[in-house]
Amino acid sequence: MNVIALIGPTPDPADKEAKKQLGAARDFEAILIGQMLHSIREEGSGWLGTGDDDASATAFGFGEDQLAKALTKGGGLGLSKVIAAGLAAKSASAERNSKL
Repeated sequence: MNVIALIGPTPDPADKEAKKQLGAARDFEAILIGQMLHSIREEGSGWLGTGDDDASATAFGFGEDQLAKALTKGGGLGLSKVIAAGLAAKSASAERNSKL
């Protein structure tokens, strides 16, 4: 079952508020993916090596952040669309309620 179809359509990219919501949703997804990558490395799985010293740990941190942003930009886990659609639905509902 398509979760996005249940929530509603992706917000209109011409709408400034929708752009802000989609940007926030993408940022959230990038942070989530970055934390997942960080957890994998911290557990010793060493997806990019060990990062034993401070300099390499910092470099790996930047690498994880950039990889997370690139993955999210390419669609990521699909969470940003679901989150943005939920935010758009909530905004539309609040707007309808304010007009009553």
